[in-house]
Amino acid sequence: MNRLNSKTAIVTGAALGLGRAMVIRMAEEGAAVAAVDVLDEEGQALASELHARGLNVRYWHCDVSKEAEVAQVIGETTSYFGRLDVVVNNAGVAGINKPTHEVTEAEWDWVQAINVKGVFFCTKHAIAPLRQAGGGSIINLSSIYGLVGGPDVPPYHASKGAVRLMTKTDALIYAPDKIRVNSIHPGFIWTPMVEKHLAGMADPQASRTATDALHPLGHMGEPDDIAWGVVYLASDEAKFVTGAELVIDGGYTAH
Repeated sequence: MNRLNSKTAIVTGAALGLGRAMVIRMAEEGAAVAAVDVLDEEGQALASELHARGLNVRYWHCDVSKEAEVAQVIGETTSYFGRLDVVVNNAGVAGINKPTHEVTEAEWDWVQAINVKGVFFCTKHAIAPLRQAGGGSIINLSSIYGLVGGPDVPPYHASKGAVRLMTKTDALIYAPDKIRVNSIHPGFIWTPMVEKHLAGMADPQASRTATDALHPLGHMGEPDDIAWGVVYLASDEAKFVTGAELVIDGGYTAH
């Protein structure tokens, strides 16, 4: 229960799904957590629920595609908690699911603005407080589709490939500052995003069964499967880990 004692973390996309699980597990392990999202009702409810349990969590509204909002929130959270040690760049969207030649510029740009520029902005503005803390950990959520291809959602796949290489670049740039930068690559995890994606199929239940079968372990993952990976990379247990790809995918990419 104390793997993250004395650490302060920011988690983007914190209100639902993976982000919610990350906030809960990090707070339970002793971290002070700034939960950041645009879903104010859900985010406030999460912070209130955890505060009632005696955990140090506070919610901030922030659209990660807007640099001014990111800069303000990182400044406010660092000032409120007194330091910054961990940044989890989790906010993301799936975007439109149609072939590349049918995707509009606006559809493409919307996904890149959140999934790629959001990681860029949060990393950019976190460097100064992380340096001030003497180092830290940046954890970027990529995807199995940052590692392998798939015949759908082209803007999403492109964005997650970008996040993978941004991670390696920043790991090299900031290693002298003792700032570790790693990416996590989830398989299909049962979250609102995946549920919505499958609900759009002709037969959602058959689609879920087929998606389960894509993973050699025979089922999709749960948000906690990713949250525990975040706890590890945020902790001093991972002090010699940077520029790495933590694949948590039930064997999907082992084919």
